[in-house]
Amino acid sequence: MSLQRGAVDVRPLRWWREVGLIVVGYLVYSFVRNQFGSASVGAGRAYDNALLVIDVEQALRIYNEATVQGWFLGWERFLWFWNVYYGSLHFVVPVVALVLLFQRAPRAYRFWRSVLFVTTFAALVGFSLFPLMPPRLLCDCEYGAGVAHGFVDTMQAYGSIWQFGSGAMASVSNQYAAMPSLHVAWATWCLVALWPVLRSRWARALVLLHALATVFAVVVTANHYWLDVVGGLVTLGVGWALVTAAWRRWAWLRGDDPTAGSTAQAASVTS
Repeated sequence: MSLQRGAVDVRPLRWWREVGLIVVGYLVYSFVRNQFGSASVGAGRAYDNALLVIDVEQALRIYNEATVQGWFLGWERFLWFWNVYYGSLHFVVPVVALVLLFQRAPRAYRFWRSVLFVTTFAALVGFSLFPLMPPRLLCDCEYGAGVAHGFVDTMQAYGSIWQFGSGAMASVSNQYAAMPSLHVAWATWCLVALWPVLRSRWARALVLLHALATVFAVVVTANHYWLDVVGGLVTLGVGWALVTAAWRRWAWLRGDDPTAGSTAQAASVTS
């Protein structure tokens, strides 16, 4: 079989193999993620880290998450919508993005799938080294700080399709996996991965709107600080840089054009 120039992985894509890889990868990520934070770390350490984040944000004059949330408190249906958005589209949109890349740009799919994997597992470093109490837990509540900071847990107050912070779900989920914001990292990944593939302006506008809406969702629901948002963007950048370096290294070892593998086919579908 002849090698396809510029492709790091010359094996043909098989949807069932990709689905299995993604499912296993996410299960491993979830297992490792939930071994740290609220499962093994006391609320005191997570609260100390939260106070550190607050101090930095105050120094930067960006500690206004409670103010932003306060503008919308009392808008029950509005906040219910954002609770659902936060808990649902975080998973749905990346799956749609993977399917589109798989169908329209297989070579770009390989690259961006790898970036998504590396970004996701890189986030585990932050979760394990810096367990962070999210704004919604800065209250006298289970897993909380024991003192109120003016935030409201909108999922508890206004409901959603499911709950992550109470009952059985809370006992198996890492409540302190806030830094970095993987919601923001994944939403931005969807934007940069799909932008060359999408043909219409409205489709590009939608994926851009999703990235911006995700930033709003994580703040208005009190699940993240602004610095978590920055952390998500940095983590995605690290994932992209590591995969790009590995891609170019492998292409160089095989004698291929190192710039051809990640974006050539994605660019071709827009022409």
